[in-house]
Amino acid sequence: MVDHLKTVNTRQTRQDQRARADQVQNAAGGYVFQVNELTRLRRFLTLGVDGGTYYANARDHTLDNADVVLQFARTRCVELVHEIVNVSVAGRAPRQNPVLFALAAAASLGDDEGRKLALGTLSTVARTGTHLFIFVGYVEQFRGWGRGLRRAVANWYLDKTPADLAYQVVKYRQREGWSQRDLLRLSHPKTNDASHRRVFEWACGVNAEPDATATELSDLRVLEGWRRANAPGATPGRIAGIVHEHGLSWEMLPDSALGERIVWEALLERGMPQTALMRQLPRLTRLGLLTPLAGEWTTRVAQQLSDSRRLKKARVHPINVLVAQRTYASGHSVRGSSTWAPSHVIVDALDAAFYAAFDAVQPSGKRFLLALDVSDSMGSPAGDLPINCREASAALALVTAATEPAYDIVGFTTDTPWDRRKTTLTSLPISPRQRLDDVIRTIAGLEFGATDCALPILHATRNNLQVDTFVIYTDNETWHGQVHPYQALREYRQRSGIDAKLIVVGMTATRFSIADPRDPGMLDIAGFDSAVPTLINDFASGGM
Repeated sequence: MVDHLKTVNTRQTRQDQRARADQVQNAAGGYVFQVNELTRLRRFLTLGVDGGTYYANARDHTLDNADVVLQFARTRCVELVHEIVNVSVAGRAPRQNPVLFALAAAASLGDDEGRKLALGTLSTVARTGTHLFIFVGYVEQFRGWGRGLRRAVANWYLDKTPADLAYQVVKYRQREGWSQRDLLRLSHPKTNDASHRRVFEWACGVNAEPDATATELSDLRVLEGWRRANAPGATPGRIAGIVHEHGLSWEMLPDSALGERIVWEALLERGMPQTALMRQLPRLTRLGLLTPLAGEWTTRVAQQLSDSRRLKKARVHPINVLVAQRTYASGHSVRGSSTWAPSHVIVDALDAAFYAAFDAVQPSGKRFLLALDVSDSMGSPAGDLPINCREASAALALVTAATEPAYDIVGFTTDTPWDRRKTTLTSLPISPRQRLDDVIRTIAGLEFGATDCALPILHATRNNLQVDTFVIYTDNETWHGQVHPYQALREYRQRSGIDAKLIVVGMTATRFSIADPRDPGMLDIAGFDSAVPTLINDFASGGM
């Protein structure tokens, strides 16, 4: 007679079965835990929602994630705004769109205090003209142009010095279906300052040429420079001189000038912003400015790219550096047909910049097992970035590996490609001493196995490994395995005598986690948060 009671087991439960009443089923069919609303919000702000996941289409995924923002806006608006500012000001997210969407929701759906706070932080979060255009596009999805919104947008213009304002309106003349003229006419900023009024008039096409008074030209030299650079018959040599004299950016120049080496030499000499420099590396390479033996420009650009102070000041997110490194090293554009011969000096500089973009982290001295979920589901795009979650997770793991002296990196793979359910754990031949593009190629060439996030812990138990902290980089769509990860960790602690911790680095903005919310030795982190290495270190060290 079959004893069905023997199938009831609270110590080891198949992942496709519920082990506890508080577990929920994920999109892959496995049972996991549901993260709290604040964790979901932080995942949204740092990971974004562009594109679908392996198990959800883009629209469903976006609606599911946006819902948590709307709920915060309606019920916890002040808390939402504080989270938005923290993520935005620290440069913790690779893209501003999620925080701008959340700010628009807060400014529209919150209570009086929350809406006022949200609108009052507009200049802090929307730091460029493009950010402002994106914000007003989002805000019109929720509300009309009332007095509070008009005042907030007007203050965005009035809070800036005339010189800074002139730079913004010339550099970002129109984006996202909006122009500066549109927003000025909607917000009606009022000022007695002659220089501010002159910028407003220029943006609206009224009396666009500034009077040639010394005071106004010192404030508004960008306007005068734009007029001269875009005048008919302006030669490349003349435009280069105007760049030097008036401090113009490349966006302010006529298209005909952007294929001229002398113009880009002037822009480099004047000093290009960090993000703009990364985006223009292919063009600079095609113009012959960055070949290994080209001289000073190659050296100067390489030094600027890897300068940690410049990276921090410009709030350059490490994932954006990774994208730039991968794109540049490939020698061809992601969109379009442009090609170039990558300079190894610049590729190496971008590699160094990736690590430099993170905050300096002191090693914890703990023993780490870093496990990469390299299953099919992790092949989904990382938002709308030209990398996937699998590749991003490998790069993030290398940051911890570059900091900590005691670590191993493993991945969930299979020895039988025809049956991916037969999953094994493989020590990955990657190292922070390798270039990132080499690491990504190595990861991309692996035979992927089914997702069993308990494997690293079971592996450590079977082999008597001494591990203080397990770090699993995953989309949390785990379903395959004979035991849940939290059960495996409990068994490892009992057998090893080590009070081991588990950190789950979520690579997609889902509502799921394999980490037990009741266990203080488990932590959820959003994968694209630039503070990931610091958070891992602090938690492993017992500082959280």
